[in-house]
Amino acid sequence: MRIVSLCPSLTELVFALGRGAELVGITEWCVHPADGVARVEKVGGTKSPDVARIVELAPDLVLMNEEENRREDGRYLRAAGLECHVSMPRDAAETAAMVRSISAAVDSVDVGAGIAADIERRIVEARLASTGKPRVRFAYLIWRKPFMAVNGDTYASALLELAGGDNVFAANPERYPEISPADLATASPDVVLLCTEPFPFQERHADELATITGIARHRFEIADGEYLSWHGSRTPAGIEYALSRIAAARAAISAV
Repeated sequence: MRIVSLCPSLTELVFALGRGAELVGITEWCVHPADGVARVEKVGGTKSPDVARIVELAPDLVLMNEEENRREDGRYLRAAGLECHVSMPRDAAETAAMVRSISAAVDSVDVGAGIAADIERRIVEARLASTGKPRVRFAYLIWRKPFMAVNGDTYASALLELAGGDNVFAANPERYPEISPADLATASPDVVLLCTEPFPFQERHADELATITGIARHRFEIADGEYLSWHGSRTPAGIEYALSRIAAARAAISAV
């Protein structure tokens, strides 16, 4: 089978399913696993793929994500006769279902079943781990200039909520709402998680936000965006990471 993956987390999943050798095209943002992706041809970005080159590669399957990739590219590839598998899991349970679907598409059902079962087991464990413990109010920021957060209809928010968090911007009608420092100050979350992607937040940005919002500096934390936004084979580790971030925030609240 010849496979093209246009989403970094799906590329990582293909390798985890034991089908990495069958990848003939990936995006320039597909960086994991480093030794595996190094040998695969890059066919552009997630939102700027070279669709003509993809057609030339004659893949049996193109893996796409509804949010990461553009619909017009999917339409072009389908019109050229290529099979496209499009997914967009919004939480860990939907990710388990996606893993099963993709594993069936690449003829790696048994391996996929193991990954999906691991995700489902960790979902149960995470719910048990957070039961009876104080909820932690959080904001998860993904961009600067303008500042942008996530609402409750996002994968990152779902992982953190599973771990015992409550998203202060969950009800916002926009999936990625633009927020002002005043909005953040008014929401007054217990912890503000500044992700490392797509914007690479650093400690100096936490200093900046603490100054302009008046929120105590210790309530700002840098969070690994790959663990909290890459869905697929990374999801089990993502659930554990979310649990660790919420537990750390809960401990910090108790210490004050």
